[in-house]
Amino acid sequence: MSFENEWASVRNTATADVSMRLNQVPADPGGGSGSADLSVNQDKLGAIGSAAYALHGRLAKDGNHARTNTTEAATGMSTSGFRTGAAMATVQETWSSQLSTLLDACANISNHLDYSAASHAKDEADIKAALAASKINEYLK
Repeated sequence: MSFENEWASVRNTATADVSMRLNQVPADPGGGSGSADLSVNQDKLGAIGSAAYALHGRLAKDGNHARTNTTEAATGMSTSGFRTGAAMATVQETWSSQLSTLLDACANISNHLDYSAASHAKDEADIKAALAASKINEYLK
């Protein structure tokens, strides 16, 4: 399952759970316990996003540090008839593939934290609007 599909599934589940919990809020003035079910700490999201961005930058630079030398060594050993050359080339290809995956993951973390903050703000506004509309409908009946 891709991250996008999993994220959409979690958002849909969270929205369903919130509306179920809202239907069970006691009718007392003040609106219940006061603890928010859906909250996002912008400072924490910012710190995690910043760390993911910094890690991406360091990995992009340092992750390919030995690529040229390893490739040259693998080619030289293969040319000289050593079986180790092919194994070293395989190691380099695997490293490059996994590095690319890790770089993509760091970029996704940073980008999706920005998306999460915006999405939570929109969800909060939608919930407030739905609650306000339900109160109006209640008075019109």
